[in-house]
Amino acid sequence: MVRVVVADTRGSTPREVGAAMLVGAGGLLEGTIGGGTLEHEAIGRARDQVADQVQTQALGPDLGQCCGGAVTLFHEVWDGAKLAGIAGEVVARPLPGAPREMPFAVKRMLAEARAQGVPPVAGIHAGWMVEPVARPERELWIWGAGHVGRALVSVLAPLPGLAITWVDTGADRFPTAIPEAVTRLPAADPVRLVAHAPAQAEHLILTYSHQLDLALCDALLRRGFGFCGLIGSASKWARFRSRLAGMGHEPARIAGISCPIGQPDLGKHPQEIAVGVAHELLTRTARKEARGGRRA
Repeated sequence: MVRVVVADTRGSTPREVGAAMLVGAGGLLEGTIGGGTLEHEAIGRARDQVADQVQTQALGPDLGQCCGGAVTLFHEVWDGAKLAGIAGEVVARPLPGAPREMPFAVKRMLAEARAQGVPPVAGIHAGWMVEPVARPERELWIWGAGHVGRALVSVLAPLPGLAITWVDTGADRFPTAIPEAVTRLPAADPVRLVAHAPAQAEHLILTYSHQLDLALCDALLRRGFGFCGLIGSASKWARFRSRLAGMGHEPARIAGISCPIGQPDLGKHPQEIAVGVAHELLTRTARKEARGGRRA
C-alpha cells in the first residue's frame, strides 16, 4: 500500500504536517489528509504508484482550492518487510533524491529526542522525513456496554491518540464487532479492575446498575483519576454525593466527578449523549494544550 503523509505546509492548508492516509489498489483504506481535491488527486496517484514520490502543490493555482497555502506530500510505498524493519520510537528515512546516509542534523535530533524523552516534531529535516511513531496519549475506560456505551465507542474510537478499555460484566454484553483501538474487558466484578487502571486515566461510568455505578465511583475516588464522568440526572447525583460522603469521601474530592456527562441540552438519545461527551473530552484536551502553550 501507499502511505501519503503531509510532509510540509506553507500558509493556510487543510491538515497539519504528519497527517496521513493509507491507499491500496482499490482506493482509500484509512486516514485523511483533507482538502477535497488535494486528497482526491493524491488517492488517484497512489493507487498505481510503485515508487516513492514527493510532490508540492499550491492549493489555489494548482488545484483551484480556496486555501491560500501549499502542501508537500510524501507518497511512500510500504509492504510487510518494510513495516517489520521499523525500530524505536522515531522513523527517519530519506526522501527521493536525498542522500542515503543520515545527515548529522537528523542524527543530532534523534539523539536529543532519546536523551530528553521528547519526540521530535514531524516534518522534513535536511532532506529526510522524520516522524515519531504514533502512540495513544490518553487512556479512556468506559464502564458499561449498553446503548450509551456502544454509542460512545462508535463516536470516540476513531479519535487519534485515544486508547479505550471497555468494561462490562460479561462477554455477551458487548457487540460482535469492536473497533481496533478498543480493548474489550469482561469481568464478573468490574470494581476489582479499578486497581489496574492507570492513575491518570479518564473514566466514563454508565453501567446498567446504579449500585455498580456507585461502587465504581467509590473505588475510583480511592484510586485517583484524570477525569471521571457519571451518567445520570441531577437527582441521581444528589443521592450519590450523599452516599459517597457517607463512605468517607471529602466533598471536594466528590466534586471531581462530573455528572451528568456530556451536554444534556443536546438530548437523551445515546448518540446525542455520545456527541456531547466527545465535545467535553475534546474541549478538555484543547484547554490542556492551550495551558501548555502558554507555559512554553
